[in-house]
Amino acid sequence: MADTDTPVLDLLGKMTASSIEASSLDGEALMLTRIAALVAVDAPPASYMLNLGAASEIGIDAEKIRGVLAAIAPIVGTARIVSAAGNITRALGVALEHAELEAEIEGDSV
Repeated sequence: MADTDTPVLDLLGKMTASSIEASSLDGEALMLTRIAALVAVDAPPASYMLNLGAASEIGIDAEKIRGVLAAIAPIVGTARIVSAAGNITRALGVALEHAELEAEIEGDSV
């Protein structure tokens, strides 16, 4: 029996924390590397949403993300880059919808 209601999310959080602790990369290099890895494995929008949120918190902007996509394009190919761009767009759309919904809820409760 799990100790919490979110055992999978808890496991992912622990795995991520362990990865960060084990890495010798600074925060920016770590997040840019993680984004490159997401492209390489054709990650879904939810994975981008989580990682882009963390990247944004440490000051990584859209220009740096585009730089990663350009740098890895010759390695992963155009199909992965196009897929990543679409998944990033979907992730950002979900994040915007979530923010708008939270704003509406806060407005209703005031």
